[in-house]
Amino acid sequence: MQTDHPVVSRQQWHIAREALLRREKELTRATDALARDRMALPWVQVDKSYTFEGAQGPQRLQDLFHGKRQLIVYHFMFGPDWEEGCVGCSFLADHLDSAIMHLRHHDVCVVAVSRAPHDRLAAFKARMGWDFDWYSSAGADFNFDFGASVPLADGAVEERSGASAFFRDPDGEIFHTYSAFERGVERLAGAYNYLDIAPLGRNEQGPHFNLGDWGRHHDRYGDAARPGCHGQR
Repeated sequence: MQTDHPVVSRQQWHIAREALLRREKELTRATDALARDRMALPWVQVDKSYTFEGAQGPQRLQDLFHGKRQLIVYHFMFGPDWEEGCVGCSFLADHLDSAIMHLRHHDVCVVAVSRAPHDRLAAFKARMGWDFDWYSSAGADFNFDFGASVPLADGAVEERSGASAFFRDPDGEIFHTYSAFERGVERLAGAYNYLDIAPLGRNEQGPHFNLGDWGRHHDRYGDAARPGCHGQR
């Protein structure tokens, strides 16, 4: 056996596991309480008009709801002059399509918004094989107003990964209910939850969404996606 990790008897493992389980249950209860507090946050009415460019042409913010009462916008980092989307945002976006069918059933629409021109978004979306709706906010204030794009002192703009939630009432009024950025949205990437219970964890090096040696656009994994874990024997 070649490992530096502590190895104990089954009885000793159960004692250690029970101690950790008590902490996990405390965290679960705290997370549930935080979710209730998140839902209780006050809302802000959106009284500004925003226009986006999508596959069907110009769209207003109310159009992005697609008939649902709730909208979640994923702020995908893809600047106006970028050649491809952010690796970390792409990692999260790989989870969207499988979730959308369930979210629609719960009256929630999810879309992505970036500042890059729509034709560049569409090309990258086709390359990645995604189906979710992705809109360009190029030339609009949307990203800046909701904290996804931040002007810097030198004139540059910092792009931030995040998500914003909106509610539309029966009169068509729209309210901003919640926003989170960076590690605040990593819960949307389900693969992280698997890695958190894997023996070696996330294999991250450095800041959020610096995904270690395996973190790259999924069409660039190459030999990193080794056979034997997907139906092969």
